[in-house]
Amino acid sequence: MEVKKTVLAKLNKCYAIAPLMYRGRRHFVVAAEKADPCCLFDQSGALKDTLWTGPGGVMTMVQVPGTDGQLLTTARFYSPDESLEAELAVVTPEGDGRWDMRRLTPVPHVHRFDILTRNGVNWLLVCTVKSGQDFPEGDWSYPGKVYAAVLPEELKNFDEKNPLVLHVVKDGLHRNHGYTRCSCGGVPAGLVSADEGVFRMTPPETPDGEWRVERLLNSPTSDALLLDLDGDGLEELCTLSPFHGDRVTIWHQGEDGYAPVWTFEEGAPFSHALCGGVIAGAPTFVTGYRAGKKNLLAVRYDRGAGDYTVTLLDEGRGPANVMHFVNEEGVDVLIAANRETDEVAMYEITE
Repeated sequence: MEVKKTVLAKLNKCYAIAPLMYRGRRHFVVAAEKADPCCLFDQSGALKDTLWTGPGGVMTMVQVPGTDGQLLTTARFYSPDESLEAELAVVTPEGDGRWDMRRLTPVPHVHRFDILTRNGVNWLLVCTVKSGQDFPEGDWSYPGKVYAAVLPEELKNFDEKNPLVLHVVKDGLHRNHGYTRCSCGGVPAGLVSADEGVFRMTPPETPDGEWRVERLLNSPTSDALLLDLDGDGLEELCTLSPFHGDRVTIWHQGEDGYAPVWTFEEGAPFSHALCGGVIAGAPTFVTGYRAGKKNLLAVRYDRGAGDYTVTLLDEGRGPANVMHFVNEEGVDVLIAANRETDEVAMYEITE
């Protein structure tokens, strides 16, 4: 596996990354954890625009399906202890470099969210890392929740005076930190991770239906990803645990659920970044950690050896999040928000 790295920008405490189709071309956006800008890049990594300069506190961004550049974003989540005023906002391009940003709904402690489409209905799934606090530092006594709502077609009507109403899908989730998109029987679903384990949440068939909630793993988990690494037709569960912990584990699905089959023996303190897919021709699980060596790693299954292998992609950078896409030339690309070194980086991966 060959890696070509390019530093695209310096962005203080860069954190969130998301793909964005805009003006008919692939782009991506990178935003900051603190009160810093959100930057728009084209797929080659060229900086094209600044969507906003504040308020920052961005944990997640997701494009509204079927739009030309409109996206939802979290805002004012500066840390788990500084997130009481966090919210979801909608950002809409208005031409000439102008982007309209307005509140969609206040969601205290909102950390992750997604938009899942089923039978033509866009569902908003929203995760809060906790639901309150009595003192300013380290209070996890109020468990987080998962909310949902049908996302209306017209979002410009929502603001501080007319917020979007959410309803609770699941509560009682302490340190409700992790989220990745997955599927269930061909239907888009969300994978939610917390102290209580890993849950797969599938939207209803109709707007008045009920969400399906399944617990896949009963073990404290910070982040999780489903991916068939060994090619047996079953998705392995790749986890980072516990909350902001140092264990990277792969679990294999059996008749009695998931059992651990591999652990990264070196340890990955403050493990955080996570993505996966077919990269340079093979199913690959990419992860990174923000303390210790602050490395970015690729994990694959070696059929000949019958075991999982690790490739070092970068070191000493401290990635908070990482995203994979294939560019117009067919090259696999990783974009990393290297938070600990204020670095937005592009990695072109070839075999």
